[in-house]
Amino acid sequence: MADVFEWRAELNPLRERLWRLIEATPHLDWLLLTKRPHLVSRLAPWPDWPVNVWLGSTVEDQRWAQKRIPHLAQVPAKTRFLSCEPLLGAVDLEPRRDSIDWVIAGGESGPRARPSDPEWFRSLLNQCRQLGIPFHFKQWGEWSPVRRGSPAGKAHSNDYSVELVRLGKKESGRKLDGRTWDEFPSPPALAFV
Repeated sequence: MADVFEWRAELNPLRERLWRLIEATPHLDWLLLTKRPHLVSRLAPWPDWPVNVWLGSTVEDQRWAQKRIPHLAQVPAKTRFLSCEPLLGAVDLEPRRDSIDWVIAGGESGPRARPSDPEWFRSLLNQCRQLGIPFHFKQWGEWSPVRRGSPAGKAHSNDYSVELVRLGKKESGRKLDGRTWDEFPSPPALAFV
């Protein structure tokens, strides 16, 4: 539950321990998520990535997509994914579609949560459908699109596609357009010896 690619020397012994643990557990899929994909090649020990190590980068909006996805694409991980959570703006996958095996998307939670436009999620979903990329919608977060019969909540005045109401993470739920999206990529075949 940490970004193991932070550039901090005191993390080196912990990273070494993690690399040994990963190598000792080829039967487990390890999902490593970072906001620092530009440091992965310098800190990870593998010139050839183990098939059970998936690498992801957080991408909150197009600005971060343009900065982080090219670095993610350079890492020879067998499975690369994006965590578009919290999604704070639209993201275009087209320029780097061949570098992405999975997209996770969700809204922000917590007392200072910012709302996400439902159209940003729909756009990601539609792009994933067109490109054959599995899509996982994790949650709306604190803010949810207004729906008939919703409990009263604090409305967010915005230029978004619909009005959003702060209902809280639990009440907002995780259905996008009436269904849950729990797609996952197929893990690469493990070569057990």
